[in-house]
Amino acid sequence: MRERQAVQNARRAREFEAFVAGAAGRLLHAATLLTAEPAEDNPRARALLTASLAHTYAIWDRLRGEDPYDRTRQQLALRFGRAAWRRHRGHGGVLERLGPQERLILVLRMYEGVAEEQTAALLGLPADRVHTICARAMATVLHPPRGPAPTRALSGAAPS
Repeated sequence: MRERQAVQNARRAREFEAFVAGAAGRLLHAATLLTAEPAEDNPRARALLTASLAHTYAIWDRLRGEDPYDRTRQQLALRFGRAAWRRHRGHGGVLERLGPQERLILVLRMYEGVAEEQTAALLGLPADRVHTICARAMATVLHPPRGPAPTRALSGAAPS
């Protein structure tokens, strides 16, 4: 009985390691975008991914044909959503101007390619609301607000 359990645990560990080897890079990038941290310094993103992968490993045997990548991405989004409302600001990443909900929707829709209806169902929002938030987030990223005008150094000479 113990030998059978040991064989099953070894198989489970190999399968999970293969999944992580193939998916961790993309999932880490998604987590880094969510936390709005720079790619070279992303401890919150790494902690978020680790917790999500731990959850996936815990339910690995119950997936029964379900895509582990989808399940881990779901966990990533849910865990980010729970934690993000406590810590709003990003830390220098490309999406730091966006609020947590905007970041989450933008990453799920544009980076991960999750359908609008699936994103809405995952977040408990109407699909038209997800569409509006995504459009607003894209506009903010593509056309950032202008900062103050740069100041020119004045020389002592009068203009000619």
